[in-house]
Amino acid sequence: MRLRALLLMKVLLNLARVEGGGQLTGDIALTLAVLGLAVVLFATELFRVDLTAVIIMLLLPWLGLVEPMEAFSGFSSNAVIAMIAVMILGYGIDASGAMKRVASPVTRMAAGSESRLLAIVSAAVGLTSAFMQNIGATVLFLPAVRRISRQSGFSLPRLLMPLGFAAILGGTMTMVASGSMIILNDLLRQRGQDTFGLFSVTPVGLVLLAVGIGYFLTMGRRLLPEAASPDREEDLAREWDIPASVRIVDIPEDSPLVGRTVEEADLWEAGGIHLLAQSRMGDVLFAPWRGTVFNAGDRYALIGEQASVQGFIGANRLETDDEPCQLRRRLESEDAGFAEVVVRPRSGAQGRTIRQMAIRRRFGVEPLVIGSGGESFRGDISDRPLRGGDTIVIHGPFSSIAALGRGGDFMLASRVPETRSLKERPLLAVLLFAAGLVLAITGFRLSLSLMTAAIAMVLLRVITIDEAYRAVEWRTVFLLAGLLPLGIAMERSGTASFLAESAVSLVSDAHPMVLMAAVAVLATVFTLFMSNVAATVLLAPLAMLMASDWGIEPRAMAILVAICASNSFVLPTHQVNALLMASGGYRNSDYMRVGGIMTVLFIAFAVPLVYLLFA
Repeated sequence: MRLRALLLMKVLLNLARVEGGGQLTGDIALTLAVLGLAVVLFATELFRVDLTAVIIMLLLPWLGLVEPMEAFSGFSSNAVIAMIAVMILGYGIDASGAMKRVASPVTRMAAGSESRLLAIVSAAVGLTSAFMQNIGATVLFLPAVRRISRQSGFSLPRLLMPLGFAAILGGTMTMVASGSMIILNDLLRQRGQDTFGLFSVTPVGLVLLAVGIGYFLTMGRRLLPEAASPDREEDLAREWDIPASVRIVDIPEDSPLVGRTVEEADLWEAGGIHLLAQSRMGDVLFAPWRGTVFNAGDRYALIGEQASVQGFIGANRLETDDEPCQLRRRLESEDAGFAEVVVRPRSGAQGRTIRQMAIRRRFGVEPLVIGSGGESFRGDISDRPLRGGDTIVIHGPFSSIAALGRGGDFMLASRVPETRSLKERPLLAVLLFAAGLVLAITGFRLSLSLMTAAIAMVLLRVITIDEAYRAVEWRTVFLLAGLLPLGIAMERSGTASFLAESAVSLVSDAHPMVLMAAVAVLATVFTLFMSNVAATVLLAPLAMLMASDWGIEPRAMAILVAICASNSFVLPTHQVNALLMASGGYRNSDYMRVGGIMTVLFIAFAVPLVYLLFA
């Protein structure tokens, strides 16, 4: 990573020394130095990305490259406010239950194949992104992909990065799909050029989307991070060595279990098997207590070591059920899972047992493991006296776990999602989200449109105001807000024009496609550190001016700039990548590794396509 950063800095310095380019001033030199520092910090990951962005944000006014108020202007920018709004909207869509109806059908279509799932999701978000802002398409699909990951068992980080890249690529398919495309026609009108039609760029965008999906189905799959997403439940299960697989079984009439109680079946002592939940006559009950009687037709969720569970199933002639059902959906929902609770010192729980406290019957949670004095106790732990500081791993509805933590005897050691007091309202949530997008498409500012929809969700009680605050990922906000002043400094100091003129002078006598490739690379570099709109506004007029001298159609050069302003995969500075970074647990190195090749493929296909279709 350090080598890449040093090489990029060397390129910047070489550009600064090129004769025939713009004049190197003190402000340009300072801006180049700050840009080089940003590249080094992002590449080496010396600091977290949001801290790096804040360092750059503070450095610019101290060097006199921007005014102090401009340094903090990112926090009120259209992009950052829109990002905050889409986080709230995404949470609202998920909390409303709208995505529950999407996840299961997609999982069934994938039929257990990660490649098929990746292709379906990427194609869907890419095509959707062709007709709405790519950040809107991403937030629409993000909750569904989270649920699909939980239901299918496929790693969330291996799904989210392809999702984000497809959304960005979909933004090249129509003239309303991204800010760079929308602004381009205005720039052409100002210069007396013919504008592009809505679908003029669609052939290029379709090829780029297909290339992106093909990349992740082949070489890209091997580059995706293998690490698990930042899911505390998964970490907890792994730390305590809790079996990952849950078996759903039905009790037939001839089963020896019929008429016996849970305690008489001796599940805990004999095989360390736990009953997570029971389904009887359509009702789901978590953590059935030891006095529960097994009846024919009941359905249970078992967890334990595979051999023990399989032996128990065979010995009791149980019927396994691997198809989607109400019980499985409740277990895989986001309102139930694993958690840790700690026995409070000097509480009433000390010296008492799980049986005496009737934890299963009172709270509806299943104790799985007790950690005490550096040891882990499993199996039938119901009669083990508890001590202050003991940790108990439990499973059940998060509302029940929260109630256990409020009882005074235990304190929660895991973060438990807040129990929602509002009813699920999926149709209203989707309508509000759609209304925000319609407002943006009809010409209102994206930030105003989406924030209006987000606040409407609160006012109409789809979510609470506290949920709205918690939905915001502040790491992403500071990343975007911190880097926006660097774009201001590049524009005001003349650094952007200086780099463009210097780079183009290196290839001024080359073949038109080489010249177009140089412009494509410039647009790609610019969009890493400024918005795609700013990159287009800065570079497109310069590219059109130079196109006449090179014998290239100016409109072709302009559309190339607008397309390549979406070629932002190497760093998590694009809004979509920034949104997904925390959810996927990604590092800068992940984007450099996976996005570096995608960036090269993007240019390799975009340049000849634009040359053939428009030049």
